Amino acid sequence: MTDRDRLEELIVARHPCVWIQTNEEEYVLGMLREIAIELQRDLWLWTVSLGVRDGMLSGSPAVADTEHPAAALYYLSRTRQKPGLCVMIDLIGHLKDERTLRLLREAVQRLGESGSQIILLDHREDLPPVISAVATRFEVSFPDEKELEGVIKETLRKLNDESRIEVKLTRHDLQTIIRNLRGLSRRQARQVVFDTVCLDRKLDASDINSILARKRRAIGEGLLEYVEAPVDLEQIGGLQNLKKWLKQRNNCLSDDAAAFGLPAPRGVLMLGVQGAGKSLSAKAVATAWQRPLLRMDAGALYDRYIGESESRLRGALRQAEMMSPVILWIDEIEKGFASAASQSSDGGLSKRMFGSLLTWMQEHTAPVFLIATANDIEALPPELLRKGRFDEIFFVDLPGLEARYAILAIHLKKRNRNPARFDLDVLAGAAAGYSGAEIEQAIISALHEAFSAETELTTQHVLTALKNSPPLSVTMAEKIEALREWSQGRCVPAD
Repeated sequence: MTDRDRLEELIVARHPCVWIQTNEEEYVLGMLREIAIELQRDLWLWTVSLGVRDGMLSGSPAVADTEHPAAALYYLSRTRQKPGLCVMIDLIGHLKDERTLRLLREAVQRLGESGSQIILLDHREDLPPVISAVATRFEVSFPDEKELEGVIKETLRKLNDESRIEVKLTRHDLQTIIRNLRGLSRRQARQVVFDTVCLDRKLDASDINSILARKRRAIGEGLLEYVEAPVDLEQIGGLQNLKKWLKQRNNCLSDDAAAFGLPAPRGVLMLGVQGAGKSLSAKAVATAWQRPLLRMDAGALYDRYIGESESRLRGALRQAEMMSPVILWIDEIEKGFASAASQSSDGGLSKRMFGSLLTWMQEHTAPVFLIATANDIEALPPELLRKGRFDEIFFVDLPGLEARYAILAIHLKKRNRNPARFDLDVLAGAAAGYSGAEIEQAIISALHEAFSAETELTTQHVLTALKNSPPLSVTMAEKIEALREWSQGRCVPAD
């Protein structure tokens, strides 16, 4: 069902109060006008700037003295005879006033009895519990490919009406542009098309990359970040078990896999020592599987407004689904949901957020592969570690001798040095207990030393750098040992 079908169903079923939290105000108003015409209902709009006015007539005069929400609710609930739709725009912020809240409760009841309905259209989500108990929530979906095609054509027509534009696209080019716009709201998609065409007044295949770049910037304005992932699995030393697991599932998100009877894998949780390669692996998966990588910063989930955090999480997960097939990476997941494992002082927010995530992990059907990384297993709620939440839980330990050898070669080669000119056996032995990130930093430190001495980098420079910078496994030996003991029998070794 389309958004319009679902919304009309709620209205026909006489839900007395429908609550729509969205930033796409004009889109929702357009649907409501269509529904009002079809059902032969009146449509009344209220805003604090204009008061109550006829929602079907553009520029219609407002009813006098109805700018205050309490006055508007009193007017609507006591003068409406014919069943209609009473749309209150951005009312939630005014419900801190007890009189306005009381009048809203009375209006919902009175209008409901007469066959009318109140539509709360708002950008905020902190609806008072006494109202949310009687309100039916309606969520606006992201546009599908058919609707995005309509948005593109409508936008181009408007631009052409202003000043002629040139469009040279094959059907394949148009489908690529539509696919690149998936996961954006209607407003964002429209703006991307405007930005692409406005300067040179043309749209052709050469604009496809520009549209993708603009989409990445648009996504960066929200909770999800589009991550460039040039790393391939061969640029990561060690992690052989993880690499084998990923290679076996290389085409797992394709239609062919579904036709073969394979369910799309849901994701992996990577626990382990800091700097051992968990985040690098997330980027490498996206490159190996040739799928977009979206990063969600769990620590940035929480908003200062009550209710906004849950909305942001749900919106981000829905956006990821619309962009599928995609890799969703939740970095340091314990930062966002740690307090869900204990008594917290956030009024249960973290527990609700965590519950929303678990429900989505269990029930989503879109091909979204989740990679969650964590450093502190003690901070994770035990429900997250239960079998079935993820396809596999990998433990990323400090690299062994062979992996350290490979890591040294990779980072020397990355900095235009021939690994064959270095004694990698000696360096790999000296780097025992070092993580991959610490080995990389030792090479960088050695390069600084060689550069300042105006000499070429040598094995001795790297050995000195390793000796002068004790690894985390020494400074936090007890904690890392406890982490290793915990992983025994609970996780699959990544290497």
